[in-house]
Amino acid sequence: MSGRVVVIGGGFAGLWSAAAASRARTQFAGAGSGPEVVLVDPEPFHTIRVRCYEADLDGVRVPLDEVLRPIDVRRIEGRVTGIDAAARSLAVEDGNGAVQTLDYARLILAAGSRLVLPAVPIGQEIFDVDSYRGGRRLAAHLAALATGPRDGAAATAVVIGGGLVGIEIACELPDRLRAALGAEAPVRVLLIDHGDIAAGMGEGRRVVGHALASLGIACRPHATVAAVERAAVVLADGERIPAATVIFATGMRANPLAQQFGVACDRFGRLPVDRFLGVTGIASVYAAGDCASAQADECGHATVMSCQHARPMGRIAGHNAVCDLVGRADDRVPFAAPDYVTILDLGPAGALYTSGWDRSVVVAEGAEAKATKRTINRERIYPPRHAGRDAILAAAAPVVQVRPAVR
Repeated sequence: MSGRVVVIGGGFAGLWSAAAASRARTQFAGAGSGPEVVLVDPEPFHTIRVRCYEADLDGVRVPLDEVLRPIDVRRIEGRVTGIDAAARSLAVEDGNGAVQTLDYARLILAAGSRLVLPAVPIGQEIFDVDSYRGGRRLAAHLAALATGPRDGAAATAVVIGGGLVGIEIACELPDRLRAALGAEAPVRVLLIDHGDIAAGMGEGRRVVGHALASLGIACRPHATVAAVERAAVVLADGERIPAATVIFATGMRANPLAQQFGVACDRFGRLPVDRFLGVTGIASVYAAGDCASAQADECGHATVMSCQHARPMGRIAGHNAVCDLVGRADDRVPFAAPDYVTILDLGPAGALYTSGWDRSVVVAEGAEAKATKRTINRERIYPPRHAGRDAILAAAAPVVQVRPAVR
């Protein structure tokens, strides 16, 4: 072995970092030689996180070993609790609390992000669709409504956060509440945000607004939540909204491990990286996905925290880390993703597909966009399943996919 490449994280950026590192190792050193590639994550699964708002979560998790074993990536099931960049070592804690030290020659931080909750008093169980566990908890709660009191609170759901995630889960909730409480239940879904609903959606706001109205979802823009009480949400103006289901979709922040390098991060807690995704000012460390803020195009747009950028960032970071390690710097690939699109699920109202950073061009809407969204969620963003080594390594090539075609 000529050193070790360690990837922290098994999400979109992490899985593809490890796969791309294995591919580059094979390309430049040959099968059975070159650096060891190790992926560290507390979970044995790769979660298709963008599907966690869906009612049917079957197939949302892919066993990591299904992808990693055929390409000779070692997986360590544990949580990284410390990073010593000077010593090039990690502290990794397993499920029993035992800690091991893991040295690296090159490190790729791809540990993802987590939901940010506002600092308000919370007096009842709250929910999110930020993770598989979050999606499962919400599903169990909604199912349990059928055996509880059939009052107004039971029939009411409040979604806090009017961005993309908040809109997607809000659009699912009317039907999910009726499935639990009966088709004639007076269900009520409110979407609350301290700013505008669907802010930044450009021309797409028209489509989103029509979809929310058609589904009977009440919008409360420029409203601030003061507290979540037992079976109620209280707004800053004193309004009290009885609700048994309260879901937070209040934005994401990079994994706190990004703070351990002593580098100034952006407002989302993301590390600055160069065009090869190396962390600025930190030797031998790369970052990808939600832990990294990279320049996506010549206009200066920064990457967004989404699988659209996490997947190619992972492929390029893994490739470049190995090139760096084995002395093939000229074979590194610069990251660029100038073609930005947004495809937003609107539940029974279809979907919205926009193009451009300002989302000013509506490519498709309704059933046409919904078919494209389903293809993305259930096919395009999955790693090859039950595939051989060659197919997995081919999928890990350091490229940015072309925009999804309208189905």
